[in-house]
Amino acid sequence: MANPEAALESERRFSALLDTVVLESTDVLDFLTDLAVLAVKQLSPAGMPLESSTTLIRPRKAGTVASSSPRAARMDEFQYRVGNGPCLEAARTRRTVYVGDLERDTRWPEYREATAGSGIRSVLGVPIALDGEAAASLNLYSALPDGFDEQAREAAGSFARQASRTLRLAVRIAALTDTAQNLRAAMQSRTTINLAAGIVMAQNGCSHEAAIEILMKASNIRNTKLREVAAAVVASAAEKGR
Repeated sequence: MANPEAALESERRFSALLDTVVLESTDVLDFLTDLAVLAVKQLSPAGMPLESSTTLIRPRKAGTVASSSPRAARMDEFQYRVGNGPCLEAARTRRTVYVGDLERDTRWPEYREATAGSGIRSVLGVPIALDGEAAASLNLYSALPDGFDEQAREAAGSFARQASRTLRLAVRIAALTDTAQNLRAAMQSRTTINLAAGIVMAQNGCSHEAAIEILMKASNIRNTKLREVAAAVVASAAEKGR
């Protein structure tokens, strides 16, 4: 019978390891890659290394896929190419999906055809719980048919559950980074527009409001974004001032 205290200590060590991984990662893709590599180390049976990938789907963003090997990456690329497959199914439905033998499975015929000759026979897609509309899955590949017995599937599920908290943190950090970058871009755009308005005011002897209106009319006529028109005005004034 398993020792509950030993199991709890093992979970704590693994959680601490994941925290270290996310802190050392430069971005979400980097973390997902480290997670895929860690899954191979933690879940591969003796003498039969698995291959792994992680899939992240976020609203208004392209799907992010990271892998432990080129072949695992290709297996995921096949799914994105045909629009379905066990790992996308796991991420979208948030349910574990197991393919005991790709050569016999009939659920995704296009995927089966695309992966023929890959050398992969069994696939396990395990959802990683995330917040909101974001979805993710841990994807494991074996060269053997029926490569994941019940114990292996349970171990993969436990790995995914423990990875969930850390991946949520990584996604939140990425969202905050995106927000900060967007804010900096907006502030830079506003500064450029105000500079351009000041130049137009000096050239035309008009108010700030009138200068903004002139810039907006130019934007509409040229079918160009306001910040691009403003940047052109500032660049032109800088060139004349040399």
